[in-house]
Amino acid sequence: MLELAGIIILGILAQWVAWKFKIPAILPLILIGLLVGPIAAEFLSADGSKWIEPMWIEPELDAIGKPVLDEHGKPIPGRGLFPGESLYYFVSLAISIILFEGGLTLRKSEIKNVGPVITKLITVGSAITFLGSGIVAYYIFDLRWDLSFLFAGLIIVTGPTVITPILRNIPLKKDVSTVLKWEGILIDPIGALVAVLVFEFISVGGDSGFTKTALIEFGKIVLFGTTFGFTFAHALAFAINKGFIPHYLLNVVSLSTVLLVFVESELFAHESGLLAVVVMGMVLGNSKLENLKELLYFKESLSVLLISILFILLAANINIDDLLLLYTWKTAILFAIVVFIIRPLAVFVSTHGSKLNLNEKLFISWVGPRGIVAAGIASLFGSKLMRDGVEGAEYITPLVFMIVLGTVLLNATTARLFARLVGVFLTKSNGILIVGASKLPRLLGHYLVNNGRHVVLIDSNQNNIDKAEELGLDAINSNIYSDTLSDNIELNDVGYIMAMTGNSDINSYVIEKFGKEFGENGSYRLVTSDEMNNPEKSPEEGLFSPTDDYINLSEVTRKYPAIHEIELDDKAHYESLMEMASKDRYMIPLFLKDNEGELHIISIHHTKSDKIAEGFKLVYLGKPFDVEKVVSED
Repeated sequence: MLELAGIIILGILAQWVAWKFKIPAILPLILIGLLVGPIAAEFLSADGSKWIEPMWIEPELDAIGKPVLDEHGKPIPGRGLFPGESLYYFVSLAISIILFEGGLTLRKSEIKNVGPVITKLITVGSAITFLGSGIVAYYIFDLRWDLSFLFAGLIIVTGPTVITPILRNIPLKKDVSTVLKWEGILIDPIGALVAVLVFEFISVGGDSGFTKTALIEFGKIVLFGTTFGFTFAHALAFAINKGFIPHYLLNVVSLSTVLLVFVESELFAHESGLLAVVVMGMVLGNSKLENLKELLYFKESLSVLLISILFILLAANINIDDLLLLYTWKTAILFAIVVFIIRPLAVFVSTHGSKLNLNEKLFISWVGPRGIVAAGIASLFGSKLMRDGVEGAEYITPLVFMIVLGTVLLNATTARLFARLVGVFLTKSNGILIVGASKLPRLLGHYLVNNGRHVVLIDSNQNNIDKAEELGLDAINSNIYSDTLSDNIELNDVGYIMAMTGNSDINSYVIEKFGKEFGENGSYRLVTSDEMNNPEKSPEEGLFSPTDDYINLSEVTRKYPAIHEIELDDKAHYESLMEMASKDRYMIPLFLKDNEGELHIISIHHTKSDKIAEGFKLVYLGKPFDVEKVVSED
């Protein structure tokens, strides 16, 4: 009981440490597992036992078959959590749920929209990593060809769970962060699929040299895996959309269906279960499922708990002898070739002819941490192959753990420094986060993007998000009260935040919650109706005009949906125009545009009016200024 509770407590503690110090969770999880496992057995325990022993160890017997007694004359009991093969069953089921969640995040539309660079990275780049790593592992560690390519398939995967914490606090150009983000998301299920297929090929091949029978068995695995995954995905989507499953049972029914698919597929074709759940997740993720977002949130929470338990167990299950296998110069050479030769080669080939410059390619080459899926599947496959007596299988788990820990440590400690070194570190955050994606924010966003600013719109209304994306704007469907925004590495260059929803409480919350994180250069919100009617209450962060709340701005946008520019002569000219605009409810000043094209947000209490010179422009929303009236006023 103590060991089970300890695993959960230590796992969640590791997740909290990872969140607090902004590091990938896999790092403290594996280190804790190694500490309570092989390190404790070798250096800390008086009796040489692990503090947490995942595998059940039978009671020790003497020469005549009787239990060995302790110093008190009592039989020494057996120890461990999982008897027989139950650890493998638990790991298999846990990995199936994690891979299903990964499959849910893979969208066909996203693959089409991410551009040729990412498409090449997850295809050409993966092939280079797979072939290169397999050949290197074969010649350096003298592994069998099939095991070498199993190792190679496992280290294809990077994964968003390790990329995001590393890049979260590194301000990068949007192109660079987008490439790294989507490579991690898209390559997760693809890399897992490659590893599963290689493992299944090994499983059916045995020592037969991959005969006709082995190929037939391999075909059965692919057939049953894809068939079960595809069929059950459509059946579950149909049941959910038709209302056959009550809302309160939605998540648990989905979970039980995933486990059912895994087990059923395994019964028909051994080792086809993981393929089935990956396919099921991918099909569900691309179906018109009304409750997909809710399903994702549940699976994400479950995955966090399973990952916390899983990696402490897997790391604790490693013996000191497994670690000593890596205590050789061969390990350092393999790591160096994979990280400093194969990864850059894959990146440079995949980005050839793209708009990325040399420094950006170098940074993408440097950042390639392997993640949770790689380590989890490596432990599962390595253990199964060792149990089956496959020669050289003992190298798979420690080699992959070495790549995972090495790349995570390298990138977590050097990514920020390397970004500065190669010049991709943004010294000024000019991106703008607009909370709200109604017509006015979309109009503003479109204008800002056309003037060279990176803009991201946030809204919980999918209809508004769709309209923003039709305009070519970056838009995220997100609940502003969730913590997911802080994890979005595409917001790394954001230095301004504009809260422009119709709910004044939400606008105030945005400034309070995200002002420091995303508004280092300026945090603004629309005034409330009370503040508008009482100018003395005008807030410091008031946006645009003290006399225009969301309703007024929406009315102006509805009647005059256009943003205009008028050239300024001097400060007096600017003040004259501002005076005219204040008397006309259909003219609302938005920005000052300087001689270099830089836009400065006009707020209630802060403007750049002191620096206005000839050539500056006033940017405003609504009815165009009457030129003759402007001249006569001057």
